[in-house]
Amino acid sequence: MAINPEVIARTALRLLTDVGLDGLTMRVVATELGVRAPTLYWHVKNKQELLDAMATAILLEALDGLEAPGAGVTWEEWLADNARQLRRTMLRYRDGARVLAGTNTAHPAMFRFVELTLRTLRDAGFTLDDAAEAYPTLLNYTIGFTIEEQARTGVAYEGDNPYEPDRLERMVDGDQFPLSARLVRRLFSPDTDAAFEAGLDIVLTGIRTKYGIGT
Repeated sequence: MAINPEVIARTALRLLTDVGLDGLTMRVVATELGVRAPTLYWHVKNKQELLDAMATAILLEALDGLEAPGAGVTWEEWLADNARQLRRTMLRYRDGARVLAGTNTAHPAMFRFVELTLRTLRDAGFTLDDAAEAYPTLLNYTIGFTIEEQARTGVAYEGDNPYEPDRLERMVDGDQFPLSARLVRRLFSPDTDAAFEAGLDIVLTGIRTKYGIGT
């Protein structure tokens, strides 16, 4: 099998299931590919470039088939669907959201997505400056939520998950922190789909209200 950045990135993403982001090294990836680590450096100079390639692979999955809003689709519906798709894609990989956070992705597909987003918001009545301010807020929410969601699976704790609801309830002193004790299951809801949708609605409502743009 020919080795190139895409093959290396895909191999690294598969390895996340077993080793997680913290356990992923160039040596581990090289061993999986059946080569020595120096061979990888011909294609990715360091781990940061590896992470950039992995993030690009995740984004290409998330953006596959993306088109401008169809007839009757509002800007809010379009942005919400894109956020859901990005979250679903990150969740396919252990630590997928951490991989995406803070990486540099310069693939043309990414800029096509940015262009479609800016155009969609402009056509809905946003100024371009407002669109450039508003959309990153939604993107940051989506990635940040998914980082927390994946952390709360407890996989990094090797079976001793501190986020298990009953355990969280036992940890909170109801006399000292009555409100926290009452709402701990709501604050750390295991229904992450519902929690994501609630936050998504808050963000989109905030954007609509701040910029005075209707649906």
